[in-house]
Amino acid sequence: MTDLGKIAVLLTVALSAYSVVGSVVGARWRMPELVQSARAAAYVSPLMLAVATVVLVAAFVTHDFSVQYVAENSSLAMSTWLTWVAFYAGNEGSLLFLAVIFAVLAAAAIGRAPKQVAPSLPYTVAVLSAVTLFFSAVLATLASPFVEVANPQPDGRGINPLLTHPGMLVHPPMLMTGLIGVAIPFAFAFGHLVSGRTGDEWVDPARVWGLVVWAILTIGLLLGAWWAYTILGWGGYWAWDPVENAGLLPWLPLTAFIHSIMVQRRRGMFRSWNIVLITFAWGMAMYGMFMNRGGPVPSVHSFAQSTLGWVFLLFLACNVVVAFGVFFWRYGQLRSSAPVGSALSREVAFLVNNVLFLLITLVTLWGVVFPLVSDVFRGVTVTVGRPFYDITTGPLFLALLLLMGVGPLIPWRRGSPRRLSNTLLLPAAAAAAVALVALVLGVRSLFPLLGLFACTVAAAAILREWARGTRVRRRRGESYPVAFGRLIAANRPRYGGYIVHLGIVMLGFSVIGSAFYSVQEDVALSPGQEATVQGFTVQYVSNSTEVFSNRVEQQAVVRALRGDDLLRTMSPGYVFYPDFSLAATRAAIRSTPTEDLYIIASEFSEGGQALFRIYVNPMVIWMWIAGPLFVLGTLVALWPEKGRTVASVMRMRETPAEQAPEPEGAPSSGM
Repeated sequence: MTDLGKIAVLLTVALSAYSVVGSVVGARWRMPELVQSARAAAYVSPLMLAVATVVLVAAFVTHDFSVQYVAENSSLAMSTWLTWVAFYAGNEGSLLFLAVIFAVLAAAAIGRAPKQVAPSLPYTVAVLSAVTLFFSAVLATLASPFVEVANPQPDGRGINPLLTHPGMLVHPPMLMTGLIGVAIPFAFAFGHLVSGRTGDEWVDPARVWGLVVWAILTIGLLLGAWWAYTILGWGGYWAWDPVENAGLLPWLPLTAFIHSIMVQRRRGMFRSWNIVLITFAWGMAMYGMFMNRGGPVPSVHSFAQSTLGWVFLLFLACNVVVAFGVFFWRYGQLRSSAPVGSALSREVAFLVNNVLFLLITLVTLWGVVFPLVSDVFRGVTVTVGRPFYDITTGPLFLALLLLMGVGPLIPWRRGSPRRLSNTLLLPAAAAAAVALVALVLGVRSLFPLLGLFACTVAAAAILREWARGTRVRRRRGESYPVAFGRLIAANRPRYGGYIVHLGIVMLGFSVIGSAFYSVQEDVALSPGQEATVQGFTVQYVSNSTEVFSNRVEQQAVVRALRGDDLLRTMSPGYVFYPDFSLAATRAAIRSTPTEDLYIIASEFSEGGQALFRIYVNPMVIWMWIAGPLFVLGTLVALWPEKGRTVASVMRMRETPAEQAPEPEGAPSSGM
């Protein structure tokens, strides 16, 4: 079976190499049969990698400890549901996952490519196949998951205890898929550049795949925050850890890209800028994969560490050098078809949006690499902590939130201060009212007040647009639900973006509440004793210890009360794994729309006394609720629009702003 896996990987190397060469040679020498053959090779590659995947999963299921990777990442005591997690728990398996998922996505992107990109598609296929070739070649030569051991042991080492969490079934696959998926919109952009085409044919498929990858990466990041919140036992969800940042770094320029690409689609502007954005996003995605594999900065999130960091760093350098080399070669052909009409226009708002995203990216990147810089130049490793990121990125995120509310209300091409002030009157009044209520309730810090104001402006602006559009359709005789549904359907990119923006507002409120107003208290309690924190009374009832073959579980039983009312009986504790010398925290969490009661128990003494860390974290649940809104908004934005063609978009570019400030169904802000 392992030989079958190795053969499948080697066949993928051959097929991918043939696809790269055949696509380029066929396009340059006008040989359509060769181009078609190379494309077919790209379709067969995921099948070969799927065979390799089945072989490795079968080895896990049958506990074949003669396979070194299986022995290192599983054991007889491991639950069956963890087989899928164990598959990508180490370096070799995660590389195989990256290869197979990318090959599948690449085949889908090629098969679904619209006809208008046909002249540049062979070069896009070559780029996609080159990425598949890189990963399959690394699997075949440097990191094979099918290496066998001469004298297999009767049992394996077991999976990393921190990965034994339901979120691990989805978080790593989503995050890895999001990182590698950035290559797809990049491939459409790069293929367009190499082909020498001067139009915007690549924009639609790049936008679609950019949105798909953005949604996957966003959910991957949120699930990672949920995993950190529930398993790491420090009461938070984001610590600006180097690997957390490695996932955030491509998300920021990718978010800027899917906003900016709408300006190119609508107005034919930002052509060179969008090429730079998606190239930068792909570079940051490769950097994220490098950090997970051989990054020089240690992280609690690095489970696939290896000595292959140099390979990914070399791949990153080659991609960036070649991409920007071609960009400067073709730069003269990327002139925008329309100038910026006014400083007060939606185009400029999108540009400011992009600049803010890139500033946050650069600040975050500097924080990640600064320990290396300080080590090289000063001989001392200076770690950059959360205060640096909060101080430097906080005002930039605040500006983004405010722009998110104001930007969609500014017309294309040219706006007027008077019209904008009238449009903003209601959202600003609502935001001022919320800030005033917060002041009355005791909020005195400047940044929380500004954050509440910015979030409320964004939410009120969205609700105002929905209400106004629904009222207009209501006058035609439609009921309110029908009017609202048809309003969304009439301009799906715009209103899908608004749904995502509402999710961002929820996220903003959650971060403001939990970051500024979380309360923590450490108490030592014996059975029968209690402690009171922020109106909650925590009564320590009892504790228990269970010993298993691979772990020791220690658990406390506590009762959470508010006043005399019992809210819930909770069971915080931890699990100790002797083979790994590692303890995994099991926090007990009671979530409500207003706050989380978060309890950790540790250091149980022989007399039954235990140390408890009790948090009251406001508004955290809204962070998890935001996730489905991101997915819903992306689906709405991607849903096909009836009658929308490239020609209709081109006609909108020629429509004067004063005639059609916002045509119904036209792509607009947000997504």
